[in-house]
Amino acid sequence: MDFTPMLNQIYSAVWYLVPFFVVLTVIKTPWFKGVLGEFQVNLLLKLFLPKENYHLIKNATLPTENGTTQIHHILVSKYGVFVIETKNMKGWIFGSSNQKQWTQKIFKHSSKFQNPIHQNYKHIKTLESCLGINQEYLYSVIVFIGDSTFKTQMPEYVTYARGCVQYIKSKNIEVLTQKETAEIVEKIEGGRLQRSIKTNREHVAHVKEIISSKEKKEQENSCPKCGSEMILRESKKGANAGNKFWGCSSFPKCRKIVNIT
Repeated sequence: MDFTPMLNQIYSAVWYLVPFFVVLTVIKTPWFKGVLGEFQVNLLLKLFLPKENYHLIKNATLPTENGTTQIHHILVSKYGVFVIETKNMKGWIFGSSNQKQWTQKIFKHSSKFQNPIHQNYKHIKTLESCLGINQEYLYSVIVFIGDSTFKTQMPEYVTYARGCVQYIKSKNIEVLTQKETAEIVEKIEGGRLQRSIKTNREHVAHVKEIISSKEKKEQENSCPKCGSEMILRESKKGANAGNKFWGCSSFPKCRKIVNIT
């Protein structure tokens, strides 16, 4: 019995499934989730904020003293400049303004991510520097897209998609003239790096370098026994009184110390 026709049909069916699995793989990547989140915020801003009052600038990569910074959305208006950072995440979100890292919890799995308030602060400072604008007119907005729930109290500018427009509209006092807003748009558009694969690749490499440097620093300053942060302490009693040493921040659970030579 000749099985060739049957094998050819199976072979053809498998090839039809390849694009499906490729698309499925791409959809699950952090890159796609980020793009989808930015697209949703972009649509939200365009639909619910009048164009005559708000000028939207998307994915602006701006030069800094030590590399580049990339801002998802900049909204320029007579009510101020809104700097928007988007997070497409699900699960429970724990964090506070002062913490370096926030926590995402999905069922029993927990993972850390950079505090977006700190992340957006760098964007604010970059714009303040290149625009020469009063920081009081710059507003940080953190928007969470996706099925996420804040489990700790957040500032009013850290919001879900449905609260983003509401927060922006709450700033309804005119602080900039039409001429000033036009100049700000011109400065940002003129100062941004050209949108290209090369620009994005170089920015990603810069971010990876920063993350690697931070991780290395944290590792160097971590407890060799339990991995917690080491804190500089000073002996109060005994023969070593006045001497400084590194002590584990988990004391008294962990009593590991490292002497300073």
